[in-house]
Amino acid sequence: MSVLWSDLRFAVRGLMKARGFSVAAITALALGIGPNTAIFSVVYATLLAPLPFPEPHQLVMVWSKTPPGDRSAVSPGDYLAWKETARSFQYLEPFSPRPFNLSTIDEPLRVRARRVTPDGHRMLGEAVALGRDFQPGDDQPGKNQIVLLSNRLWRRGYAADPGIVGRDIRMDGRLYTVVGVLPPGPSDRLPADLWMPLTFEPAEMNNHAARRLLIMGRLKPGVSIEQAQDEMTSIATELAQRVPKSNKGFSVSVEPLQNNFLSADTRTTLWLLMAAVGFVVAIACVNVANLLLARGSVRDREMAIRASLGASRTRVVRQVLTESLVLAAAGGTLGIISAAWLLQALLAVIPRGMLPSEADPRLSVPVLLFALVTTTACGLLFGSVPSWQASRVDPNETLKQSVRTSAGSGRRRLRQALVVVELALAVTSLAGAGLAIHSFWNRTQVDLGVRTDSTLTFSLPVTRERLNSQQRIEAFYRDLVGRLRTVPRVTHASVSTGLPVQGTPFAGPFHLVGTPACDATSCPTTGVRMVTPDFLQTFGGTIVRGRGFTDNDRAGSVRVALVSQQFAGRYLRDVNPLDQRIELNEAGSPPTLAPQIEWEIVGVYHTINNSQELGDVSRPEVMLPFWQSPWLDAAVAVRTAGNPDSVRQDVAAAVRTIDPDLPLVSVRTMTEIVGERLAPDRLNAVLYGALATVALLLAAVGVYGVMAFSIVQRTPEIGVRMALGAGQAHVRWQILREGATLCAGGLMLGLAGAYGLGRAMQSTLFGTGPMNVPVLLAVSVVLLTSALLACYMPARRASALDPMIALRQE
Repeated sequence: MSVLWSDLRFAVRGLMKARGFSVAAITALALGIGPNTAIFSVVYATLLAPLPFPEPHQLVMVWSKTPPGDRSAVSPGDYLAWKETARSFQYLEPFSPRPFNLSTIDEPLRVRARRVTPDGHRMLGEAVALGRDFQPGDDQPGKNQIVLLSNRLWRRGYAADPGIVGRDIRMDGRLYTVVGVLPPGPSDRLPADLWMPLTFEPAEMNNHAARRLLIMGRLKPGVSIEQAQDEMTSIATELAQRVPKSNKGFSVSVEPLQNNFLSADTRTTLWLLMAAVGFVVAIACVNVANLLLARGSVRDREMAIRASLGASRTRVVRQVLTESLVLAAAGGTLGIISAAWLLQALLAVIPRGMLPSEADPRLSVPVLLFALVTTTACGLLFGSVPSWQASRVDPNETLKQSVRTSAGSGRRRLRQALVVVELALAVTSLAGAGLAIHSFWNRTQVDLGVRTDSTLTFSLPVTRERLNSQQRIEAFYRDLVGRLRTVPRVTHASVSTGLPVQGTPFAGPFHLVGTPACDATSCPTTGVRMVTPDFLQTFGGTIVRGRGFTDNDRAGSVRVALVSQQFAGRYLRDVNPLDQRIELNEAGSPPTLAPQIEWEIVGVYHTINNSQELGDVSRPEVMLPFWQSPWLDAAVAVRTAGNPDSVRQDVAAAVRTIDPDLPLVSVRTMTEIVGERLAPDRLNAVLYGALATVALLLAAVGVYGVMAFSIVQRTPEIGVRMALGAGQAHVRWQILREGATLCAGGLMLGLAGAYGLGRAMQSTLFGTGPMNVPVLLAVSVVLLTSALLACYMPARRASALDPMIALRQE
């Protein structure tokens, strides 16, 4: 132990004497380990950490599977049949989200409620911090006017008042009693502010068509997911035979709860980011290894003297490795400190909803252990070659040579090889960043079918208790549109179910009149949206054929519809769309229960991109007049003559003239909405770009360091050349050529890595392949320019040497 302590003290003392070297090495390591730790904390919390509940491996989601094989919510009738029959589960509990207007002293708040059965929290093993949990019978009609508050809402809305338990709160004009408050923790990260009992009305008990429930289960001990799947498949087959009208072709899928709502693209993105930051760590290690090799070249005499005084090879290796580990510890410590800041910055730019709600990225013990292992591995990695070189020093030969000539050509070639590897890694990182940036640019150029300027959108949390009929819904929104049109600088106002570029809120089977009949399970499907007459004018959409809607398209008049160009091109290619009629059931109605209604197609509009990812192929879509099919939950939009933010207060004032207690919810411009849709691609571009910038900086520093040290070692040679007549331009050219050769080797090796990375990124890219020629050309130019600039300063210094002074240094 005393020997190790002596090595450690000697290493620290030696590194403190070589402050320039130490600062450079520690900074390079921190630039690699800091981002690596920050990104791993997100990857660990999202993909690797167990769920924050007891026995998390028992928790599953149970989905209905549609005939095409897509996941679907579950109907009350199906759930109750599952609950009665399934024997694989300790708990099988539904939940369903619902928004409410919560009345407060200041202003109404829009809150999200999660309706659950009384066993919902017991299934997750969650306790209640204040008050009580739901009890059997709380879900019965008349007894269900109770709520549990999340700890987040309790602190934000009620100042953490313990007396809130037993008090009444008003939501949507009705009183609910607070029976408990949940503890801080996982529930605060869920997209829910409060919990309330889920009640089944008698009419829902046998409803197998209205699929609106999400089902979570906890398996019994010893029951595998495969066993539960076999049992649920058997139950689904029996249900399909018993109620074929609604369940024909439907199946069931039992899936682990962990990351069940996480998209495959998000998983791929996280692992690719880990790979990208791994390149940065590798470049940092190569940089430090080169620095240690350079330092070792001038310490050969020291090592020779040590060996002459009796130091064994093992002792020399241990001393060099100790110095490497000390450097790694310092760089790792600085990197972990910076990771705390980088993690906060990373979480600030990650789009909301991208990570699962149970993920809690932080510098946890596993993350710190990962950073410790990474730091140690880096120290051993970049210290192995210098320690091996130091152990091979021949004392007799080294002590005979001068300091300048003690560095062999083998070390020089090794340092150059490391620089080639460093440049290759930088090329790969730059190519990944280029592809991500090009993909993001392609997304921004997609034809959305609407304009994004000068449009303000919002929704109003009106309740069914107030607007309990289609006549009242129509009257309310007609009054609203009329008042909004009187607001200064508002040119158009519209109401619609959902907003453009956010998908269509409804989808259902349709049948073209005059074509062979089909049923709900075999008919093609289309997206359906109800809009008021000014919808296209408000969003800058266009009619390409026929006419749009008018105020005369109302209840009692001929039912009319608009179809998108995508719809017309797929289903009406060989006929005149304006001569066709389409059969659809009322939007929002279960397709197997509601009768289909005939609509006359009166126009074709330019397709609005409502694909899941901007730029993907939009599905066919149909628009119906809002006045013929009024819908309670609608979005409102106004087009303005100027900045849409300037009318926010006037629009809110117009709404208050209808109802002073009605808040505007989700107030956003169309520019903001499109920006949110582009957020994942923007995140990729920013993160890959930042990592590539760090990689390029480290690579440039590595090239500069190798060339500068090479020139120091070759000073006598350069002096001889200049004394024999070589000019400054010739000397500069020789050194720049050497740097360009290294860069070319790194570029060729890096292009192969770039192709592999491009293939791995393919699922996250849009409009670009793994070998995008413009991107690779840009990467090549950036790398060559950076490397030659890094070589220029040493070349200029070498060409300015006085030959006589250079010769004396030998």
